[in-house]
This record gives sequence, structure tokens and C-alpha cells, in this order.
Amino acid sequence: MVESGRKLTPVQSEAKAFVRKGLEVAPVLALGGDAGRGKSTVLADLHAELGSTLIDISDLLKETGARHPLALEESAFEVVLRALKGSDIVIADHFDILVQTVCCSHSYPRLRWFDGACVALCDYAAQAGKKVIFSYSGMLPGPIHQRAIKAGIARFRAEDYQSLAANYLGDVAEYVNFQKVFRFAPKLNAYQLKAAFEWLLRYEPEIDTEKLIEYLRSQRLTSNVDLEEVQEVTLADLVGVDDVIRELEIHVALPLENDQLANELNLRPKRGVLLYGPPGTGKTSVGRALAHRLRGKFFLIDGTFIAGTGEFYARVHQVFEAAKENAPAVIFIDDADAIFEGGEEHGLYRYLLTMLDGLESESAGRVCVMMTAMDVRHLPLALVRSGRVELWLEMKLPDAEARRIILARQMAQAGSIFDGGDCPAVVSATEGFTGADLKRVVEDAKGLFAFDRANGNAKLERDGYLLRAIESVALNKTRYAEAEMGARQKLRSAPNLGVPFMPGMAIGGISFSSDWSSSE
Repeated sequence: MVESGRKLTPVQSEAKAFVRKGLEVAPVLALGGDAGRGKSTVLADLHAELGSTLIDISDLLKETGARHPLALEESAFEVVLRALKGSDIVIADHFDILVQTVCCSHSYPRLRWFDGACVALCDYAAQAGKKVIFSYSGMLPGPIHQRAIKAGIARFRAEDYQSLAANYLGDVAEYVNFQKVFRFAPKLNAYQLKAAFEWLLRYEPEIDTEKLIEYLRSQRLTSNVDLEEVQEVTLADLVGVDDVIRELEIHVALPLENDQLANELNLRPKRGVLLYGPPGTGKTSVGRALAHRLRGKFFLIDGTFIAGTGEFYARVHQVFEAAKENAPAVIFIDDADAIFEGGEEHGLYRYLLTMLDGLESESAGRVCVMMTAMDVRHLPLALVRSGRVELWLEMKLPDAEARRIILARQMAQAGSIFDGGDCPAVVSATEGFTGADLKRVVEDAKGLFAFDRANGNAKLERDGYLLRAIESVALNKTRYAEAEMGARQKLRSAPNLGVPFMPGMAIGGISFSSDWSSSE
């Protein structure tokens, strides 16, 4: 029933008006809409105005409970027919629950016989000059679908959010910008909004837009990334890639975060973004920064999604659906080139093509797919062609100034053992090093210092430990490059066994896995 003083939202009012018109011309009507759109609310409001007989789920349960479990058709027929004989207008709410039980269960032995009961009810209403209104979600029995005038409750708009808020929050609703709330979460239903309003009324002394959004984020909009397990990093922490950061701010962050400009100028994030560059240049760190910044709007596909397994495509599909449901959002595909390097992952390739093309639609147009790659040659050309990948961002090796800043930051975190200002010799010796290499240099230098201290050895000057660590890291980089080249040659010469190269697979002793808990 409609709670006292509650008003219908605009889309509910539109649906109610359509049903009222339909009652003037047809004996059978149907009101449809997804769960939480307010079908029962609209029908209860109509019932109060029309003086009709309202049959709800409790009436149907009482009738079915008194009969044999295989007599659901007779139960529905009797309860509606009895009401029609005693009233000119009958409203049968939640009728679709019986429909789904009888018509959608292949184990029910009287499958499709429910249509007979529906034919009889529709014919009786027409012959007796009565009116019957059914509510449904999803499907209607064939006879009702063919005979009924159908009305539907559309998806809520911002004004519907505001109308529902006025019912529960009263004058406090004026302090909430529902255009912003709607843009943040455009697919909420009345159940979810009601729960949010009741929570705020109970636990928040002052209600505003941000508090409502924060609640929705915590309850409704959840990323598939556990941020507690992801290294804390921001875009501002990245050094030497100012042009990349600027492009991300303009084409990804701004459309997702600035509601006023996004609405005024119809800004959308780029549909496809490719971050490419050598390993260790910060591609995954960009993803970590976006994960922390966007929180519930960030979805990850990485090495934990093992390509070729039975659940792989289901998990990928769930990510895309969740992102579209929670749009605007970002889907971050880490190490995309590793997924496609073997040339066998055609299923994901075709799926991504379909998804990227589908993101042009209105419902999915605010989803950005961001991919990282070390070698763009391993990505299918059709996947990265203009129009699908709209923004190419190169992550370069840090120059001398960037290396100086990165080293200074890392040494500051290491404590007093590296105090002493700039170290030009160290910066010069790290030519060609990535940000990840520079972090490793400082970590190794700490280890060397600790070893000397623990064993009572003569201690070196600060730069001495750093230079020794640089030699070790450089040697490891050389060995890695040789091993990687050997692995790739082995892969090219191996017979095609139909097994795709994937993140997490070890080839030639090299494991290409994704680890979001560590720094790149």
C-alpha cells in the first residue's frame, strides 16, 4: 500500500495516467517495470482512487496454500474470478510470480496450462464488462500479452530521485543536488533509495549531497578491487610523465568527477585509452592511482583473470556489466599485450571488440576501457584502431631530473642513512632505469648498509652503497633482457598447441604476472 502522505514520482505518475486512459477502452491492462520501480505503489494509488478490489501476493498465497501444489492455475483463476464477480475493477498485483513459477519451470508437469486460466479470465472480464489490471516484471502469459493494453514504469530520472527523497527526507531533500546523485548512480530503484534515505535520517545529523553519495558508494557501487590491498598512490606521485597525467585529468578524471561541467558540456570519458611503454614506467601505478581516486567506479581485469579457463569470460562479462551499471566508470585491463601475445585469445578479442563498439550507446557511453601494454605490436590491430582506442599515452623512461626526484623521494623514506642532498653521480649512473628500478636501487642499498652494520664491517659513504646497488640492478636488468629474448624465441618456435599466452603463465622461466600490491 502507499504509505500515508507519500506522493508518486513523475515516471510513476505518467504510468498511472496511462493506465487510467486504458481503463476507458480495454477490459485487460498490464503494468510492467523492473523491481523497485513502484508498480505496487502505483496500483495501490489507483486502488484508493477507483474503489477497486486489490489482490496482492498474500491473497494468492492463501489460495494456493489451500490447494494441491499442482493446482496453481486453478488457484490463480479462482482468486481473480471471485474478485471480478464482486467488483467492476480488479487489480492483480505480483501476478508475475505465479507466471514465472508455472510458465518458466520445465519441471512443472502442467507447463503452459496456465495460459488456459488466463484466457478464461480475460474472456470473462470482456463479456461481463469488467476491468482487470495485472502487474508484471519480465514476461506476461501469452493470452494476457495479446489482449492487454500495456503500460510501463520507466527508469527513474533525477526528478524521481528528488520526489522519492521528498517523501522520506521532507524539507531536508532541498540540501541534496539530485542531478549530481543521479549522474553518480543513474540506475537505482526505489528500494535502494528508500534504504539510503532511512539510513541518513537515522545516522547523519546533517544530510547533503556528498553524504548521500558516500552511502551509495559504500552500499551499491563497489569496485572489484580491494583498495586495502592496493598500494596507496596518486597521479601526483608519478614523476616525469606530466603530459600523460594532464591527458588523464582532461579525458578521464574530469568527465567522471566534475558533474557541473560534464552535464553542461555533455563530457564523456574516452571510450578506449592505451597506456604503453617499457615495464616499470608506471603503467600499473596509474591504475592504482585511479583505483584509489575513483573507488567504486574502478574495475580491474588483470593476471588473476586466467584466460582460457571456464570462468574467464563470465568474470570479464561481469566486470563490463558492473561498470555499465555503475557508470561513469573505468575498466582497467592490465598487461593487455600479455593476454594477446600468443595470438590465440580470439574469444576475448571478439568480446572486447563488441564491448568497445557497444560503449557508444547511451546506456554504456560513460564507461572508459583503459589498457596497458609493454609492446603494442602484440595487440590486435582492430582492437586499437582509431575510434576504439581514442587516446594513446606513452609512458617513457624517466629523464635525469625525474630520476633525481624519484631517488630523493625513495631515500627520504629510507631514513637518515641517505641524508645528504643531491647525488649527481648516482643520477648519472641510473640512465635507462625505470621508476621501479630506482626503488629497487634504494632498497638494495639499504640491504647492503644493514649487512655491513650487522657484521661490524667498515661502512661506505652513502653514494657508495647506492652505486653498488646500481651495479646489481643493472646486471639483473641485463639477465632479464636475455632471458626474455630467449623466452620469446622459444614461444615463436614452439608448435601451436592451442594454449594462449596469458598473465601468470611461466615461459622459459619468466613469469608474466600482475601484482597490484607492489610498486611498479
